[in-house]
Amino acid sequence: MNGRHVGLAVIVAAVWGVNFVAIDGGLSHYPPLLFTALRFLVAAVPAVFLVGRPGVPWRYVLAGGLVLGALQFGLLFEGMKAGMPPGLSSLVQQGQAVFTAVFAAALLRERIGRRRLAGLAVAVAGMAVAALDQASRGGSAPLGAFALVVGAAAAFGFSNIITRRAAPPDALRWMVWVSAVPPLPLALLSVLTEGPRADLEALTTFSPGAVGSLLYVAWGATLLGFGLWGRLLRSHDASVVAPFSLLVPVFGMSSAWLLRGEALTWLSGAAAVLVISGIAIASLRRAPAATAAAPGWRADADADGRAGRDGGGPARRPLPPYAAGAAGSPVRPS
Repeated sequence: MNGRHVGLAVIVAAVWGVNFVAIDGGLSHYPPLLFTALRFLVAAVPAVFLVGRPGVPWRYVLAGGLVLGALQFGLLFEGMKAGMPPGLSSLVQQGQAVFTAVFAAALLRERIGRRRLAGLAVAVAGMAVAALDQASRGGSAPLGAFALVVGAAAAFGFSNIITRRAAPPDALRWMVWVSAVPPLPLALLSVLTEGPRADLEALTTFSPGAVGSLLYVAWGATLLGFGLWGRLLRSHDASVVAPFSLLVPVFGMSSAWLLRGEALTWLSGAAAVLVISGIAIASLRRAPAATAAAPGWRADADADGRAGRDGGGPARRPLPPYAAGAAGSPVRPS
C-alpha cells in the first residue's frame, strides 16, 4: 500500500472514530430513535437514486437494513443516550468481531482456530474491563447503557453474517440501499415510544450543532467513509486494509477526550489495550501460500471445480468490507 492509500485508510479510521462524538452531539437534540431514522434517511436520499441497483437479492437488503440499521444503531443510540460515553462506545463496538466469530461458527460452521480463539478471549477480557470502567462511573443506568451498546455490537456481528451471505459487489451501493430500509420503521417506533411531541419539537427547533452532527454521521461516516473504504478494498487485499480499522477506537477515545471531556481512566486504557490487541491477534494473519486465493477475494469455481483466473474460472472479485469482516477482520465502523 502506497503512502497515499495509507493516508486514506487513516482518514477513514479517523472519520469513523470521531463519528461517535458526532452521535453524542446529535443525541443532545434529537431523541435517539428519531436521530437514527434521520441518519439513514439523509444517507439514502438522494443517493439511492444515483448509485444503481444493489446487485444482491432484495431479501438481503431488507435483512441488512433491519438488523444493521434499526437494531444495531437503534441500540447504540439508545445506549449512548442512556449514559454510555462516546469514547468507550467506540471501543465496545469492536466487540462485534467476537460476535461475528460466534455467529459464523454457529450459522456458517466456520472453524475457530486456537490462535483466533485466544485473541477473541483477550478481547472479551477487555470488554469485561470496559464494563468495570463503566460501573465505576456510578449508578445502574450506565450499566444498562453498557448492555445496550454490547447488544448493538452483537447486532453488528449478525449483520456481518448477512452481508457475507449477500456478498454485495460494491460497499457504497450496499450501504446506500441498506440505509433506505430503516427510516420508516424507526420513525414509527420513535412516535410510539418517544412521543410525537418530542419528535416534532426536535424537527422544528433548529440547532446548527445538531444539523452538523446529522450531516456528519450520514454523509461523512456513511457515504464518504464507505466510499473511500470500498476504493481501498478494490486496490488491496482485505488483510492489508482491515487492520487500519483498529485505529477507530483510538480516534474515538481521543476525540471524546478532546472534544467532549470524557475521562480516560486506567481501566478504559487497559480495556482498549486488551480489546485492540485481542482483535489484532484474532484477525491479522500470515501471508497465504502462493497458490491460495488472496484474502479479501472470492475465487468463483467453474463447472470443473477450477477457480480464479489461473484455473480458467471467472476472475476473482474483491469482497466488500462487511463480508471481509465476517471472516474475522475488524472492519466495521459506526
